[in-house]
Amino acid sequence: MMKLIHLIARLVLCVIIAGGILTMENADAQQKTEGASAPAANPADVASMDAIITAAYDSISGPAGKKRDWNRMRSLFLPGARLIPIDKGKDGIWTAEVLDVEGFIAGSSDFLEKNGFFEREAARRTEQFGHIAHAFSTYESRHKADDPKPFMRGINSIQLMYDGKRWWIVTIYWQHESADDPIPDKYLKK
Repeated sequence: MMKLIHLIARLVLCVIIAGGILTMENADAQQKTEGASAPAANPADVASMDAIITAAYDSISGPAGKKRDWNRMRSLFLPGARLIPIDKGKDGIWTAEVLDVEGFIAGSSDFLEKNGFFEREAARRTEQFGHIAHAFSTYESRHKADDPKPFMRGINSIQLMYDGKRWWIVTIYWQHESADDPIPDKYLKK
């Protein structure tokens, strides 16, 4: 009986120690997120949902040979934010690539800076509750700003947060339009 009591006491002690370690690890992870900081944003870029979404499109757009202002882009995103494109592979399976802001910049800067790329919002549907908002933002992509027709369209699902002072982008999750998935008319109207 004493052996059983000692065994239970040891198990309880292990659970208490493990719980303390997990609590410390969670606190460390939270501190890293809170301690991370984005470059200071232009107040005009983050004053409203319209402004921050426009700034996001502007930050990746420009003619061939033009370096993008990646610090401007970084300033729009909440530390820990994600950019998630989805695409259908040759095998017919849809997959998501989950990127942080630095991963997006590393994977796209060469292409964007070597090629002309202009993306603009064509329409938007927004819902908001308190300090959170979701924008279904239909986009059009062109090689030159004055190209009459886009070479690509799609929808960005943008999650936003208002912290009481400014807006932050939490996530941008997107899919390009295709013959199998044309953009419905309701997402093409302003």
